[in-house]
Amino acid sequence: MTDTAPTAIPPSSQLTLADGRVEISPDAPVPSGPYANEDLLPVPIEKRTWTTYNFSALWVGMAHNTASWTLASGLIAVGMDWKQAVLTIALANVIVLIPMLLTGHAGPKYGIPFPVFARASFGIRGANLPAVVRALVACGWFGIQTWIGGEAIYFLAGKLIGNGWSDAGKIGGYAWTMWLSFAIFWAIQVAIIYRGMETIRRFENWAAPFVLLGAGVMLWWMADKAGGFGPLLDQPSKLGYGADFWKIFAPALMGMIGFWSTLSLNIPDFTRYGKSQKAQTWGQALGLPTTMTLFAFLSVMVTSGSQAVYGEAIWDPVQLAAKTDNVFGLLFALVTVLVATLSVNVAANLVSPAFDFSNIAPRKISFRAGALATCVLGVLIFPWKLYSDPQGYIFTWLGLVGGLLGTVAGILIADYWILRRGKLDLADLYKAGGRYWYDNGWNWRAVVAFLVGGVLAVGGANFAPLIDGRPIPALSSLANYGWAVGLGTSMVLYLVLMLATGKGKDEVKEEAKAQV
Repeated sequence: MTDTAPTAIPPSSQLTLADGRVEISPDAPVPSGPYANEDLLPVPIEKRTWTTYNFSALWVGMAHNTASWTLASGLIAVGMDWKQAVLTIALANVIVLIPMLLTGHAGPKYGIPFPVFARASFGIRGANLPAVVRALVACGWFGIQTWIGGEAIYFLAGKLIGNGWSDAGKIGGYAWTMWLSFAIFWAIQVAIIYRGMETIRRFENWAAPFVLLGAGVMLWWMADKAGGFGPLLDQPSKLGYGADFWKIFAPALMGMIGFWSTLSLNIPDFTRYGKSQKAQTWGQALGLPTTMTLFAFLSVMVTSGSQAVYGEAIWDPVQLAAKTDNVFGLLFALVTVLVATLSVNVAANLVSPAFDFSNIAPRKISFRAGALATCVLGVLIFPWKLYSDPQGYIFTWLGLVGGLLGTVAGILIADYWILRRGKLDLADLYKAGGRYWYDNGWNWRAVVAFLVGGVLAVGGANFAPLIDGRPIPALSSLANYGWAVGLGTSMVLYLVLMLATGKGKDEVKEEAKAQV
């Protein structure tokens, strides 16, 4: 069996700067072979230039989108009042920030993306397991966001063309023109991939404030319709603060955490460009919780207003915007949705799975090919079913995602922080037979921890509307806490298995001393 606790890193293989950042030594060969390509290699020190502002702006751009809006408005739709909804989202984002910062640490220090970072714990080949899971989740998100963009096109065209478009014959429960709108928005994104990513990065610099302005305009419009801000704030909770609320609160909190649990894994894809740990730490801390809480407040205010004006909480901003008779207002609102959806879909749901799919076969799958695979799988995952109602969206989709990805996060954090003390061998992350090769490229301990944690986290969950019932009813009591159960179980089990099979405390201490 390959040693799971290698000792000192050869001093010539990598160079550590005074600020703690590490890169391949100038006199050492650049990693090559079947497990390396240009996209997966460490970012050179001179190209790690992102500042605190850059990371904060990244989160502003990703948080101001329609899916974020529907998180808060969806909580209103299931019975919470605005205070309960904002509190739930704020708490969730403070919690998820912790693993975000812990996994993000490897980015600026080593310049490596998520699938390469996962090789340290899962093995060179085994890293494909969490990478593919993460990539498939991104495909689901890509599909959901594309469906939202298609909705915007459908409603906008309906207002401009008339009933012939809006009342077209239905296929699969939706007008054929809705399917056409979905296809158009999908094709726009595919075309952008071929034109290159740099244009999108520049586009996102102004997309975020434009979307925030759009949300503010929608809030002003709804307050005007409701007769002031009073009715928006006065909508009572249908749950109260008793047993009914707490029954909803736990799964809702896990769902809110699940929303960004994807990024809590692959955040090294972005932090690898950071100029320091301080930049990524402060940038994320300032950008994520504050932005999400502010956007959630705008969302719940507007959704509460829709409840006061229309007698029901309209949680989908596209459908709410479609109720206006002002063509200019409708155009502005729906263009805002399109801009927001396009920017976040490319940044959050195409960049990361492109790396993940490329990690499967670095020599055969390029970044562009990985992005195109995401576009295709995003349709095959049936996003219209996931997004059809807030119950399925929050409690099924986000709950399952959070449970599975929390399991991976637990393993990554345990390996990097507890076992390795933040010390990695860059060259060996790309080499067969090195310290991360384990058993033929797989660390079975990580796989076992992932499977056990995943079963406990989501085995008792309600999979409706995807399938009827719960796979393992006996685990239903754990389902409401899926993310926490998955993270905690996998972390503990991974540590136990690693220590029991050769990585004892004395070896950990010696390894840490040797690598300082």
